[in-house]
Amino acid sequence: MTDAPMTLLQRLARALAAIVAGNVLYFFVAWPRLPEAARHRPFALDAGLAIDFAICVVVYVALGRLFRRRLRP
Repeated sequence: MTDAPMTLLQRLARALAAIVAGNVLYFFVAWPRLPEAARHRPFALDAGLAIDFAICVVVYVALGRLFRRRLRP
């Protein structure tokens, strides 16, 4: 049995939740522990931005798996 596809609004909500949760994790948990060279500086492409992006992707995937399991009978 296949899962019903997510609606646009559901995907948008999942992405927004992942970005907010990922940024909270980055700025309040990871950022204080990172060396100065690995911290994100505003308006710059740097290692901190890559780390922040990776955390958001991990949260996005985790939310997808969590909701997929929850929706299965």
